[in-house]
Amino acid sequence: MREVHHDERVRLLAQVASLYYEQGLTQAEVARNLNLSRSNVSRLLSEARRLGIVEVRVRHPLPTTTSFETELMTRFHLQSAHVLSSGGYNPDRVLQDIGALAADRLRSLLHDNMILGIGWGRALYETVNAFRPMSIGRVIVAQIMGGIGAVNPYIDGPELARRLAEALGGQFRYLHAPHIVESAAVRGALLQERNVREVLDLARQADLALIGIGSVHPEISGLFRAGYLNKDELLAIARAGSVGDICGYYIDIHGHICDLELHQRIVGIDLPSLRKVKCVVAVAGWREKAPAILGALRGGFVDILVTDDHAAQEVLRLADIT
Repeated sequence: MREVHHDERVRLLAQVASLYYEQGLTQAEVARNLNLSRSNVSRLLSEARRLGIVEVRVRHPLPTTTSFETELMTRFHLQSAHVLSSGGYNPDRVLQDIGALAADRLRSLLHDNMILGIGWGRALYETVNAFRPMSIGRVIVAQIMGGIGAVNPYIDGPELARRLAEALGGQFRYLHAPHIVESAAVRGALLQERNVREVLDLARQADLALIGIGSVHPEISGLFRAGYLNKDELLAIARAGSVGDICGYYIDIHGHICDLELHQRIVGIDLPSLRKVKCVVAVAGWREKAPAILGALRGGFVDILVTDDHAAQEVLRLADIT
């Protein structure tokens, strides 16, 4: 094989590794595509691993609690439920593992020629972070909620849509608007903008929507952390009977949409439209979110739930007493 300088060789190693590991070609197919011998391909793959161009990680199956899964599916007529057996209760680790569980489930739901809507938040960040690249044809990933701006770009809708679309070899569509604006009049004007209107039309046509579930507790409220609401506003929302939010719209524990002025200022998919999406996957964990998860399930906003055993146990307890 001809000699190449360092940068060219690194690019060759990355190309060989991509064809083999990401696109699923055999070593013989890689060799034919690049006009190399099969033995050279084998050596290049070994070199790529040695240099750290390829990182091999063994993903052990995450333990789940079948009894909770079955009861959640039966009680709330879910397509499926996936309940992480978390063991101890390290909140950050629980959220990472829920994200990994959701990423595995998401892979089985994807197919060619589909529209995938995505919200924002930490649970969806962990899901996208754990998602392994796969190639499907003609997929569009579209934001279904306006963004949070510069507060934390890593968990924001544009970044999550871009990263997931790239992992799928698809296209992404940004919703160029904040999630909550100053007035209903501003929202009305934004909804007349071509980009905003077209992306929300895509969101309503989604084959699959990936969402989180928010809380009224400031410590775990995405809208609070994003600066859209302060503690006094969240307290007032809770006093009005809300237990959490779906795509920014607050609901009570029975799944009814609360009558809040705030809802007139949201740029994103509305909950009646979300109900019409073919499959809604909600990723939400932690015991503190159980009332919000219960409200989302009772309201019929979720088809597939990915959560942890502490949250699931509390959801089922609350369902018995409320």
